[in-house]
Amino acid sequence: MGHESDEVAYAADEAGRGKSESEPAVLDRTASNQIGEMNLESSHQLKRGLKSRHIQFLALGGAIGTGLFVGSGQILATTGPAPLFMAYLSMMLCVWVVMNDLAEMVTYLPMKGISIPYFVGRFVEPSLAFASGWNYWYAYAMLIGAECTAGAIILQYWTTAVPVAVWIAIQLLVILFLNIIAVSFFGEAEFWFASVKLLTIIGLIILGIVLFFGGGPTHDPLYFRYWRDPPGAFVPYLVGGSTGRFLAYWTALVRAGFSFITSPELIALSAGETVAPRRNIPKAARRFVWRLAVFYGLGSLVIGVVVPNDDDRLLSGDSNASASPYVIGIARAGIPVLNHIINAAILTSAWSAGNAFCYSGSRVLYSMALNGQAPRWFALTTRRGVPWVAVGFTLLIGCLAFLNVSNGGAEVFQWFTNISTISGFIAWIVVMVTYLRFRRAMARRGMLEALPFRTPLQPYATYAALLLISLLTLTNGFQVFFPSQWSASSFLAAYITIPIFLALYLGHKIVYRTPLAIRTDDVDVLSGKKEMDDMCAAEVEPVPRNWVQKAWFWLA
Repeated sequence: MGHESDEVAYAADEAGRGKSESEPAVLDRTASNQIGEMNLESSHQLKRGLKSRHIQFLALGGAIGTGLFVGSGQILATTGPAPLFMAYLSMMLCVWVVMNDLAEMVTYLPMKGISIPYFVGRFVEPSLAFASGWNYWYAYAMLIGAECTAGAIILQYWTTAVPVAVWIAIQLLVILFLNIIAVSFFGEAEFWFASVKLLTIIGLIILGIVLFFGGGPTHDPLYFRYWRDPPGAFVPYLVGGSTGRFLAYWTALVRAGFSFITSPELIALSAGETVAPRRNIPKAARRFVWRLAVFYGLGSLVIGVVVPNDDDRLLSGDSNASASPYVIGIARAGIPVLNHIINAAILTSAWSAGNAFCYSGSRVLYSMALNGQAPRWFALTTRRGVPWVAVGFTLLIGCLAFLNVSNGGAEVFQWFTNISTISGFIAWIVVMVTYLRFRRAMARRGMLEALPFRTPLQPYATYAALLLISLLTLTNGFQVFFPSQWSASSFLAAYITIPIFLALYLGHKIVYRTPLAIRTDDVDVLSGKKEMDDMCAAEVEPVPRNWVQKAWFWLA
């Protein structure tokens, strides 16, 4: 799952410090509703040290996490292996569209300090940008609780003698320590954590292929045994027949979103530090999606091969004796010790993700405080520049993980995944609306051909993805409306995010009397373009001197 890197810290740190002289008067906003303006002087632009392979690595490390390692087991237990596989591939199409939308915008304007709310405020209107900023913080805070819950679940694989509250408290204290005291180690730690996650998923895919063909200790080929044996590839959900199979797929699709939220934004937010951004951002965006499709496609297929969906150790509402499906598959294959090694690797994934979400969420809150989007005291920092109030408040929301004490781990994990997934879906909806406004403004000025990166099937792919994600957002908790499935807690987890977002949006609009949307003719698509054109024109594309370099340039 997606974690933010240092770019989030300054995604709006420079907000409001400079105003582009070519910006139309209609965008002249006060500090209280300002989203962020860019200082375009070369001395104020970030040092560009990130290459295509760096930002792909950051994004892949952020996207591969507990959603795949733990959450996939919940999907498998509920819906079966076929919906699990289909849902991840389907969600990849949505990620592809969102990634393309962001890549087109940030490749056009790869400036320092760009953030999603900045583009929303510039191309749509300030109130939506305000709500979007708070929505990102809300998502990160809830994701801390999700990761701590996942960590407690993973630790309980080894022992249930230790109260779950102890595991959660230890995780939260470590996250607090790393974000307040040892923040200087954050970047280096995240690099190694991402390395562990990538090596782990590659190893698990290879292991799954070996077990598929009978390379395990028992030499019994698994093939697609668990897709054929009862209950089969599909587990009808709530009702029988084809309707039940469709509901299983739809449920899997909603839950698969948890694995990808905030991940497309990573490449976009790194544009300000990327070497030759108009060459490397499109390259990274294209390859990130395909590589992620391979990891999630093969990774989810392996899960359905090595574990039957009715294994009572899977994370499900009926059983709290839970573990990662990969660990269960290794144990079922009779491979000694390896299950504990993989469980430890997955634990580091959950722990590092929780740390990264606290870092990202606190910096988003800090940035909003600087812009007048949040109370000023969230901008208070230590002598080392750590926004300790923002860190503490973000981590306080993460303490909702202690709900595990009075509820099952599977149930609480589902609450957190629902809440954070819908926040992520709302963020994607805002991104797609922003892109459509940006594209319309460019078309109105006859500037579409000026885009340095254009993606296929636009704007139709964005309209289709916008419709699908909107439907998923509105129907994500459909099961609670079945009489036998009603639960007030599940209803709130599924839908509480929507009224919170609307309250932020409408409240800001009423207070500051912002327009419904900036008129298309007044949308500013010119500020920063000349400076970025000049910067990119001065770049020299490396020329490979031999076939080894040619292959490396293509791969990386």
